Amino acid sequence: MSADGGEATQLSALPLDVGGYKLSPDGRRVALSLEVFVDCATLACTRERLDQVEKSKGSGRVYEQLFIRHWDTWSDGRRSQLFVGEFGADGKLAGEPRRLSRGIDNDVPSKPFGDDSEYAFSPDGATVYFGARNAEGSSEAWSTNFDLYAASVDGSAAPRNLTAANPAWDAYPLPSRDGKTLYYLAMKRPGFEADRFGIRALDLETGALREIAADWDRSASALKESFDGRTLYTAADDRGRHPLFAVDVASGKVRKLVEDGTVAGFDVGARQLLIAHQTLQRPSDLFVAPLKGGALRPVARFNADRLAGLAVGRSEFFTFKGWGDEEVQGYVVKPVDFDPARKYPVAFIIHGGPQGAMNDGWSYRWNPQTYAGQGFAVVTINFHGSTGYGQAFTDSISGDWGGKPLEDLKLGWQAALDRYAFLDGDRACALGASYGGYMINWIAGNWNAPWKCLVNHDGVFDTRSMGYVTEELWFTEWENGGSAFAKPDHYERFNPVNHVAKWRVPMLVVQGEKDYRVPVDQGISTFTALQRRGIPSQLLYFPDENHWVLKPQNSVKWHDTVNAWLKRWTGAQ
Repeated sequence: MSADGGEATQLSALPLDVGGYKLSPDGRRVALSLEVFVDCATLACTRERLDQVEKSKGSGRVYEQLFIRHWDTWSDGRRSQLFVGEFGADGKLAGEPRRLSRGIDNDVPSKPFGDDSEYAFSPDGATVYFGARNAEGSSEAWSTNFDLYAASVDGSAAPRNLTAANPAWDAYPLPSRDGKTLYYLAMKRPGFEADRFGIRALDLETGALREIAADWDRSASALKESFDGRTLYTAADDRGRHPLFAVDVASGKVRKLVEDGTVAGFDVGARQLLIAHQTLQRPSDLFVAPLKGGALRPVARFNADRLAGLAVGRSEFFTFKGWGDEEVQGYVVKPVDFDPARKYPVAFIIHGGPQGAMNDGWSYRWNPQTYAGQGFAVVTINFHGSTGYGQAFTDSISGDWGGKPLEDLKLGWQAALDRYAFLDGDRACALGASYGGYMINWIAGNWNAPWKCLVNHDGVFDTRSMGYVTEELWFTEWENGGSAFAKPDHYERFNPVNHVAKWRVPMLVVQGEKDYRVPVDQGISTFTALQRRGIPSQLLYFPDENHWVLKPQNSVKWHDTVNAWLKRWTGAQ
């Protein structure tokens, strides 16, 4: 499509769908990802096999190693592989693209959420850098050893591993504008997906490697470089927000450029920054800001009409002394009809991850404003294990799922009640998803006194079973210090299934059939336990959803059901 508008023109006619792409600096080539059988020499070979499967009357598959399914998809033997193609004189893709990741039997980009930030052209367009997991066979299911590779666009040689010395995660390559340095992010601990992503600089001529801003205790996201090459830009969780930072390449000095809200995306121009910015009060819009930081100036108002006249609840952060007398942060969101003389029922939201956070940002899942709009106040706590408070704080939840976090939730709930008179502690429900759903099951047997109702979305019911049925084994094995058969006592220490006899609070259970992270048996088991205990309960089941609820009408059903459950047990109108 022309930059001036007009009709889109199809540039490729490949037999397979394009997963993602990135243009070379000169626009003559394109790197693109395609799902192929790695032993196929041509794209047509993969197409023919897929057609044969579709025509077959049988549906059985035989597997010989793990990663039989991932996130919401069963493996059919294909891999996402990286190719490069040339544009012809007519501007269309000429011939069959060359596979750059040949010989690598892993996904490029990674699954399930990898994108074009995992590969990049060199400035001269002659080389493509990309990341891929360096694991073979079943070990892929418990390995976080991603490496960065360099491949010539002419396909003349096998990809060269640039980070083989690091057995942990290396990701998000960014070649410097002068082509001399490869910047990227790296973790240090194998098997730990929530380790700190530090910034690395690799001299491509000498092989010398250094860490930039080694003392900065935040986990960086994908990098961008300034036009003069002196500054790297990145966004990171930081005390309940997700701001933009500038990192001086030479000194490692870090400056925060955007104080509040969440930077959902950004790009770097010669004179200013383009930023997608959001808060708890509004979804993303586009802004520009000076390269050295400063006030955001709106350049697009995509949501202005939708937000016109829409009331939202005001939010406020607070801190308190949590586990070990350490400072912990939370926030409240006031109902949209807030009257300081009234008391309001409360939705107490417990975030997932567990290495995550409830930040000052907008979401289309678990948005506090949906409860504020229904007449509820919202309280949420970024307990020990949350991101944005230093790596030691994040690390502290591993092996202690039901310990420090539960203590923080108890102390945070009391701190909120003491501070905010409008919270009605006698009309409160606790809600959570993923780890938050696990915590709902845990507090059902270990801290159920305050709650009129509970909502558990895709939460773990039996931690030992979870250790065998989830797909990404590195997660459960790191969190429990080993496999379920090697460390059975670790899996039982905070296992909700062992406390079902103490359950008493009405619970809504939500479960997606295609959730392979916390599979459907966990939700069904939770509902079975509630029903056999005679506890009022409902199961909201989605046969076509994964760990999230993504389809618009299913999202409406989710919100209607959850809101009705909260109102039923709190007496809210």
